[in-house]
Amino acid sequence: MTHFTQAFERISCWWYELHYSPTQKRALLILGALIIVFSSLLVFRGNSHETLAPPIVAVQVAVPEIFVDVTGAVNKPGVYTLNANSRVIDAIKAAGDSAPGADLSTINLARVLFDGEQIYVDSSVVNSAGVRTSKSVRRGPININRATAAQFDSLDGIGPVIARRIVEYRKVNGPFATVEDLQKVSGIGVAKFAQIKNKVRV
Repeated sequence: MTHFTQAFERISCWWYELHYSPTQKRALLILGALIIVFSSLLVFRGNSHETLAPPIVAVQVAVPEIFVDVTGAVNKPGVYTLNANSRVIDAIKAAGDSAPGADLSTINLARVLFDGEQIYVDSSVVNSAGVRTSKSVRRGPININRATAAQFDSLDGIGPVIARRIVEYRKVNGPFATVEDLQKVSGIGVAKFAQIKNKVRV
């Protein structure tokens, strides 16, 4: 309490010893009070201000789509829209799944589809010897994207080994774009391709 009294007495002495008129002293008091009030308001507002986080905007990314023609031994042949990176099995399911008697052994069901391609599902029957054969007999040039290994084997200069290579290449890489693509298969050179060129088509 003594320290407070001494401090008050010093401030009083200092105040009365100021060489200001009473009006100037009152103005000084008012100015000091305003400064104190304004500073307090700033401190109070700074402590009570809430920082709002910016709103989170959800960004929707459109999934690319492709169009695929599914035909042959399926329940609902037609053109279907699928998500990019869909596989052959997805296209067959979109077409109502494979029909009774469908032969899926010539198709790579796990292959990724590309836009605009056609998936043809062969149908087959079991003959009297218990061997599965193609149900339809195709005349003229054979379709290299649909032909079985047995049909390739029937071509001049194409034996069972190369016939299986063609089917396996088609399974892995997808349909042939042109008949010339057959030359990408191991064992089919320029001479052999010239020998079968007029007997195949896409």
